[in-house]
Amino acid sequence: VAKDLGLQLPALRERDLSISDKGRTQYFSLHGKTGHLLTAERIDREQLCESMHQCVLRCELVVEGEI
Repeated sequence: VAKDLGLQLPALRERDLSISDKGRTQYFSLHGKTGHLLTAERIDREQLCESMHQCVLRCELVVEGEI
């Protein structure tokens, strides 16, 4: 995430990054030392997208301040 935003890790920590998912379960988290986006929970495709051909999980990253 830090690399995609063109930020160094210290700058990313200072900007109060938050990740939000649409559902109740928080499926993603950010590793504080590497800036990598990680899965925070097990993702069960059959449970989330029972009969759908394409399964998409959307999340939103919010970074405070200007980029």
